Amino acid sequence: MIKKIIYGLIKKLKFLPADVYMKYYYEYYSGKKLNLKNPTEFNEKISWLKVYYHPPILTQLVDKYSVRTYVQEKVGEAYLNELIEVYDSASKVDFKKLPNQFVIKGVHGFHFNLIVEDKTQLNKKRAKYLMHKWMRKNQYYRGGLEWAYKNVKPRLIAEKFLPEIGEETIGDYKFFCFNGTPKFVQVDVDRGTNHQRVFYDLDWNKLEFHDELKVYNKELEQPINFNDMIITATKLADKFPFVRVDLYSIKGKTIFGEMTFYPADARFEFYPPKYNTIIGSYIKLPKLKSGQKEITTI
Repeated sequence: MIKKIIYGLIKKLKFLPADVYMKYYYEYYSGKKLNLKNPTEFNEKISWLKVYYHPPILTQLVDKYSVRTYVQEKVGEAYLNELIEVYDSASKVDFKKLPNQFVIKGVHGFHFNLIVEDKTQLNKKRAKYLMHKWMRKNQYYRGGLEWAYKNVKPRLIAEKFLPEIGEETIGDYKFFCFNGTPKFVQVDVDRGTNHQRVFYDLDWNKLEFHDELKVYNKELEQPINFNDMIITATKLADKFPFVRVDLYSIKGKTIFGEMTFYPADARFEFYPPKYNTIIGSYIKLPKLKSGQKEITTI
């Protein structure tokens, strides 16, 4: 308990060297020692990527606005949700100019989402307060030194409201891609009421492992555009050691969601525990050359 308290205090010291800080941060959440010299488990390797893998393009790809250019170049504009407006400050959001239904996102972090199904019911004062709060946050310092977010410019984007987003079982598919190849997909169900999760392979067979979220035990129907989603995820994953490509299936059409390089900030474990190593083995880390402190190319 004393050790936990001490590590809890240390993880507030964001100014520590990343390799030093990450060892305390990792052990605080996992209870395990972090081996950066020879990482084997999935979260160990994600932590290694935080510390050493810094190609500048990652900053573009985690930015929910800037990534649109990358998606357009890789797979085409048809895979993007409609963009309504971009704001560099919360004060510039004019609700009068927005449609009755819309979504506002902070481009620079997690869970910065305002989903509006009926603008007449929106507490605009509360919404502005939230957006001002988002704009003051930096995901790198907010979490566990997720490097890709360090230099993302805080902005807000307004996008078209997708009716399926309000449903409990929106077609949201998160493809885990290793060195450019999707291996399996995570599907989240009933997020607004009873959040559950299940994993499938690319032949749509349910996998036996799970993470810390409640397991969805029913069968899900394979989306009709699943093959298109696999192709899309492959093109977007490029040659990165690891990236999770999130896609929506909207009435049989594939729509891009986001790209994530550090799922759950490397905190969620897989169960049975052996899968932490099995899934970790899918990541082939690049080599640090002698005297090299970081990797800046893909």
